[in-house]
Amino acid sequence: MNNSTKLLLLVLLVKPVLGLGQQQPASRLESLVAAAQQAQAANDYAAAANAYKQAVRIRADMPELWANLGLMQQETGDISSAILSFQHANQLNPSLYVPNLFLGIDYQRTGKAQKAIPFLIKAEKINKTDPQTPLALGRAYFAMGRFTPAAREFTRATALDPKLGAAWFAQGIARLNQVEADARTMSTEAKDSPFARTLYAESLGKQARIGEAATLYRSLLASQPQPPCLHSELGFTLLRHRDQAGAAAEFAAERTAHPECGQALLGQARMSIDSGDNEQAVKLLQELWDRDHGFVKSNAAILLEGLSNERVTEVAGYFSQTDTVIPDDLRSALLAAFEGGGQVLGDNVGRRESGAQSKAEPASAAHQTAEEFYAAGEFAKCAQRLDVAIDAKRADKLRLLAECSFFAGDSERAFSAAAALEALQPHSPEALYWSIQANERLAVQSLARFQQLESNSARSHVLLGDIYHQLEREDDAEAEYQKALALEPGNPAAMLGLASAYLSNNNIEKAVETARLALERSPDDPELSLVMAEALVAKNQFAEAEPFLMKSLGAKPQMLGHVHALLGKVFAETGRTQDAIVQLNLGVSSDENGSIHYLLARLYRKIGDSKDAAEALEQMKSIKQQRRDRGVKLVEDPDLSALESPSGEASAP
Repeated sequence: MNNSTKLLLLVLLVKPVLGLGQQQPASRLESLVAAAQQAQAANDYAAAANAYKQAVRIRADMPELWANLGLMQQETGDISSAILSFQHANQLNPSLYVPNLFLGIDYQRTGKAQKAIPFLIKAEKINKTDPQTPLALGRAYFAMGRFTPAAREFTRATALDPKLGAAWFAQGIARLNQVEADARTMSTEAKDSPFARTLYAESLGKQARIGEAATLYRSLLASQPQPPCLHSELGFTLLRHRDQAGAAAEFAAERTAHPECGQALLGQARMSIDSGDNEQAVKLLQELWDRDHGFVKSNAAILLEGLSNERVTEVAGYFSQTDTVIPDDLRSALLAAFEGGGQVLGDNVGRRESGAQSKAEPASAAHQTAEEFYAAGEFAKCAQRLDVAIDAKRADKLRLLAECSFFAGDSERAFSAAAALEALQPHSPEALYWSIQANERLAVQSLARFQQLESNSARSHVLLGDIYHQLEREDDAEAEYQKALALEPGNPAAMLGLASAYLSNNNIEKAVETARLALERSPDDPELSLVMAEALVAKNQFAEAEPFLMKSLGAKPQMLGHVHALLGKVFAETGRTQDAIVQLNLGVSSDENGSIHYLLARLYRKIGDSKDAAEALEQMKSIKQQRRDRGVKLVEDPDLSALESPSGEASAP
């Protein structure tokens, strides 16, 4: 409970009590209030509640008494009684802040989010300075699946209290859920669009399925309309595949076809870093900086992808040298990115940069259009020429505003433009694309701020690791789990997460090593056993994997399909065909790419069952087609129970 709220109610209460004169009921009432205050100060909330119960029998017409009774009942965990007390207070005086606030909080907690919202909206109008109100309202919206208004309220809470970690975390989760909602919409309404397929290509790249990602990017280069900078996206994909020549060709092609695309210069700067030509890298970064400060700040992470820690340290050392020809503000921006692992920690970078750069804008630029600024790669100035409200009926302007704002680092404005475009054109894949991109970046920014506030908490690093793992950002996930383990060596959740991240990142040896260490502490843990089994199967050590899979049969129900599928593969590879077929049929629900049905078809052929073999092949083809159609990003809700505070006040949606 908010202590300032308690004190506010007590002040309101004292005045009418003291004005009752010397009559006996008044004296008795004053004694009860004093006793309640003393009990409350001693944290004896049950005694305080009992005193207030007696007080309301004397003056049932005093809303402050009912409100204080509700607060004490709240503290003792008697939520149903607290609701009744707050209802009495609200009926007597609907303008009191605390009854409105806590009716909203309690209705939301008891699964009545829709009923909570009117009370919380009213509380927010009454008191515009308490961050607990927008935090509670955001949670209510979140519970109803209204993620955008939820994020708006969480943003308001962080503006009122920038150190409110619960609001930063909740905002990040709300943004990620909006990403998922938009992705689902795109998968049903625009699954064949270049925008959906580009998102799928990004996902493939994050999964280290480089060849598939590159093939898909190439197929999109001739599509119209299309997301910007596809040549550069392909170039970075080829860099991950260590195809330096192919990457260089794509970056050069981008600069020829789309000179406004800053990613191409970033790609060339990264290649210069790889080759040891730091001077050329600085020259390219200076060109980008002169165009748009916000672009460099919000995209600097690209420079670090895949670099070893040693190389990052070396390059940062070069950038920090004062005798290098780097402007101080650019040097500061680059070093901030390197020190933060490339993470963008600020919010609305581009909006601040837009204001800063516009002051220095030469008179000759005063008549340039947004389109002209865009063509020059000056995205902050482009966005400055546009406005969501003014251009709300112009789809072309909203598209341009979304793109310029995003590249300038103003993701909030990019999302607003995308939302306005979607309202104007409800089935626009472009609107969904920019909404997904902007919300994902905003989510990462919010979670990074939460990490700053909870920097010494192993819990926060595990939570962030889990989210990065779900987002397929395995390098970031590994870093978070390692931070958690540095604070709490042997932390079970961090060990499991780190082993899983290594496995997803195709670092099989590290996955085995980490899982083995964790299993020394928890030898029968089914989830750790599953990670170990998967890693051993990836190494074709099928006999060694089998005992771990047997332990994995005790895992969560939603994981059992995968366990059975792996057992089927182990049995197939060790000559137990019939047992393999049984296990694979138990695991078909986990077949995401058709591989289980393909193995089933092979085994059915082996025993001469051509009918079931043909049916399994058809199922495989269907799954592969659905996978091609999907092209979406999905984010699971994390387990938020770890963010419950000791008092029971939820610290996340």
